[in-house]
Amino acid sequence: MKQNKHETNNKAKKYGKKITPKKRTTKTPVKRTTGQKIFRFLWKTFLWFNIISIFFVLLYKFVPVPFTPLMAIRAIEQKSEGKEMTCSHDWVPIEEISPNLQKAVIASEDGLFLEHNGFDFKSMQKAYEGNQKGKKIKGGSTISQQTAKNVFLWQGRSYLRKGLEAYFTVLIELIWGKERIMEVYLNSIEMGDGVYGAQAASKHWFHKEAKIYPELKQQVLQLYFLTLESSKPQILPLI
Repeated sequence: MKQNKHETNNKAKKYGKKITPKKRTTKTPVKRTTGQKIFRFLWKTFLWFNIISIFFVLLYKFVPVPFTPLMAIRAIEQKSEGKEMTCSHDWVPIEEISPNLQKAVIASEDGLFLEHNGFDFKSMQKAYEGNQKGKKIKGGSTISQQTAKNVFLWQGRSYLRKGLEAYFTVLIELIWGKERIMEVYLNSIEMGDGVYGAQAASKHWFHKEAKIYPELKQQVLQLYFLTLESSKPQILPLI
């Protein structure tokens, strides 16, 4: 290489030519427009949201759900109302929850739970038509939808929350399956002021374990589920 360069210089001198050294070109960074920056930010947010959400859905397939957004919201409400902040939540596997309670939940909340894929469109249509007419009827959300909302989202009625609820419902139906959905639902549902899950509710209301409900009290708890649509659900008294 050095020889060739030397020969080239000699030839250039011979013919009276001047050799100018080649300038190194540096690449200038491409400037993104505002629209491109916004799109890039939204795309990254979308990817990270999917990665994080799928991670937690996979995690909660095997690990008990320790805490939910609803528990935090209720604790803040208790604090703002000057009440003592309480949160009673005892996780138990589904094998330790009375089968009668599982049947009661399906009967009162979602009769087609074992048949649908997360959504009961007929019930949703009826609920929508009833709301349009001003009637007060049972909501159209399935147990899967309620579980998705309770574990991953906040309370309220907005298109954003309903959209996210549908997204998480699809995920838990695909990844968890019906048995796990029922297990998480019965361990996270609000069943009194600061009381969450079947085990905590059983101890709070009946001073019994969730797997040994007497039949009469089981019927009372079944009636209780019919009041869960209200913002302040209360246990129905024994008759």
